Amino acid sequence: MTAPLSFSDYLDLVPKVELHLHIAGAIRATTLVELAAKNGVRLPRPAETLYQWQDFYGFLEVLRLGALSLRHPADFARAAYECVEDLHRHGNVRHAEIFFNPHYFTPNGATYPEIADGLIEGLARGEREFGVSSRLIACIDRSVCLPSEALQMLEWMAAHPREAVIGIGLDGAERVGPPLAWLEAWRRAGRAGLFRTAHVCEDNQALFEGPPEHVTHCRDALGCDRLDHGYNMLADPGLVARMAREQVPFTMACWSSIPPNRAPRRERIRRMHEAGLLLVLGTDDPTMFHTTMGHGWRSVFAGNGWGPAEARRLSLAGVTASWLPADRKAALAAEFTARLDALDAALDPADRAIDLAVERPLPRLG
Repeated sequence: MTAPLSFSDYLDLVPKVELHLHIAGAIRATTLVELAAKNGVRLPRPAETLYQWQDFYGFLEVLRLGALSLRHPADFARAAYECVEDLHRHGNVRHAEIFFNPHYFTPNGATYPEIADGLIEGLARGEREFGVSSRLIACIDRSVCLPSEALQMLEWMAAHPREAVIGIGLDGAERVGPPLAWLEAWRRAGRAGLFRTAHVCEDNQALFEGPPEHVTHCRDALGCDRLDHGYNMLADPGLVARMAREQVPFTMACWSSIPPNRAPRRERIRRMHEAGLLLVLGTDDPTMFHTTMGHGWRSVFAGNGWGPAEARRLSLAGVTASWLPADRKAALAAEFTARLDALDAALDPADRAIDLAVERPLPRLG
C-alpha cells in the first residue's frame, strides 16, 4: 500500500506549465563556467559565487555577462536541454514557453538562426527524454536595446521563421523603456501573427517607474495576449477588476532576485489571486535565484497558507494561459485534471507542513 503524500511532495508532483523563465537566467553555474572557459570569456567569480549581486540592476548585469559565454549552437542546445531537465526533475513541469534575448548573444558573433536552432535542438531533446513540450519567445531587454533593435529582431524572425518561436516579449528595467516606446514593433508583431507579452509593473521598480497605467498601455496599445509580473497594478483597484473580468493571464515570479522583496512578493501574489486574476506561477531566472519550480511553489503556498484547491486552480491556469493550439490545450487540461484527481486521492489530509528545501527528489506516486 502506498504511503499518503505529504503536502510538500504533493506540490512537487502537481503538473505545471512554466510561462515565465529566461534561458539566460536558467543556465547552471557550472555549465556557464565551462562554456566561458571554452569560448575564452572571463568571468568575474568562480561558479560557487558567480550568481551574486547587490540589487536588481546588479542582477541584470550578471545576467547579461553570463549570456556572453554562449557562442555556438551546441552551447545553446546544452543550456536548453539542461533547463528542461531541471524543470522536469524539480517541479513536474509539463510544458514551458521560454524567453530568449537574441541581442544578448549576437555580440559574440552568434547569428539569430544559430541561436534559435541551438535552443530548439536542446528543447527537442528534452521533450524526447522527459516529455516536456516547449516553445520559445524572442525577447527585448529595454535596458540595453533601442526600439529599432526590436524591429531588427522581428526582421530576423521573418527571415528565419521557426515553428517553435511563437511570440515576442519585453524585459529589463521598466523605468528606461516604458511600453509605448515599443508600440511599432509590437503592432508589427501582431500583424505577423506572433503572440505578444511584456514585463510590466514589476515590484522591484518604484510605483512611478512601473505604474499601473503601463498595464493599460501593454494591453490596449501593444496588444499583449498576456502580461508578466503586474504587482504594482494593485495600486489601481479598478484596473485590477478589469483584468480579472477579462481574465488576462499574468505570469508570476515566485522568488524575487532581491531577498527583502520575497515576502512582499508572496503577499502581492496572494492579493492578485484573491482578486480573481488569472495567475501562473513561474521561476523567472531559476539557477541565478537558486530556486526551482517546486521550491517556488512551496514558498508561495507556505507563505500564503494555500492548499489543494489553490494548487488545482493554478495548475490549470497555466494550461489556459499557454499559447498552445486549442486541441493541445484541451488534451493537456484533461491530463492535468486526471493527475490532480489522483494526487488529491493520495494526499495525507493531516499534513500541511511544507519543506522549503530547493532540491528535493520527486517521490513516486502509485
